[in-house]
Amino acid sequence: MPPRLYYCDTHPIPLPPGHKFPASKYALLRSLLEAENHYDFQESPFAPVPAIELAHDPSYVRGFIDGTLDPRIMRRIGFPWSESLVRRTLASVGGTLAAATAALEDGFAGNLAGGTHHAFRTEGSGFCVFNDIAIAILKLRQNRQVERAAVIDLDVHQGDGTASIFEGDPAVLTVSLHGENNFPFRKQQSCIDIGLPDGTEDECYLEQLKSVLPSIAGFRPGILFYQSGVDGLAADRLGRLRLTHQGLIERDRLVLEFSRQNHIPLVITLGGGYAEPVERTVEAHANTFRIAAQSFTF
Repeated sequence: MPPRLYYCDTHPIPLPPGHKFPASKYALLRSLLEAENHYDFQESPFAPVPAIELAHDPSYVRGFIDGTLDPRIMRRIGFPWSESLVRRTLASVGGTLAAATAALEDGFAGNLAGGTHHAFRTEGSGFCVFNDIAIAILKLRQNRQVERAAVIDLDVHQGDGTASIFEGDPAVLTVSLHGENNFPFRKQQSCIDIGLPDGTEDECYLEQLKSVLPSIAGFRPGILFYQSGVDGLAADRLGRLRLTHQGLIERDRLVLEFSRQNHIPLVITLGGGYAEPVERTVEAHANTFRIAAQSFTF
């Protein structure tokens, strides 16, 4: 049975000319992977509001959906509000919720969006409205589908919202490898944080990644969420690290093989990527799912 991948690029984000968010990458990625015929593509359902409110303050959730948020909060998110953005956001979260259930059934599933790890309980930030990973974990726990969950966040930007939501929660292990001098400039406290200096290259990065995997294994999570942003590429406009495509492939292989060998169901969320031309980012994202299709057999 091919792995299930959920997509929401059918809900475009209307952005002004020159906006730095690479909205085109989502449809390009799905088109590239569809041509390879290794996946079961499912359109993401809309996340139900009560599930979102497990991780977010109800007044913030309603304010975003209704379009009544303080303009300062929308500026921090970085998108202009629109009904299309609401649909896209609900579908992005819904994709991670659906992928989490699918991963428990099949061993692996992915969301060709999501990874919105800068969203806090009461506000969004950095192109992130709602924290899909946190919502999915809390929903799984509410349904008693898992008791413990882990997050390995390898986006170049620290998963500050995720760390904040789960700070002090002994049932969730948050791990973040990120650029120490990059956004967010006020870091939160993950269970394990590894801040990397500007210019970090493949060898150092992979050694640091290997060093945290035993802690995840020892935690014995019932599910692992992999925030697989590719903005660590040397060509990335917002990254500051110097990782190669091959380095990211080795990164993905380490995480995927670790999850498979330890029999931990895995959810991949897309995360960031801002290289130009956008095809560099799309290729790096595609490699993550290619490796998953090759190696994931429970």
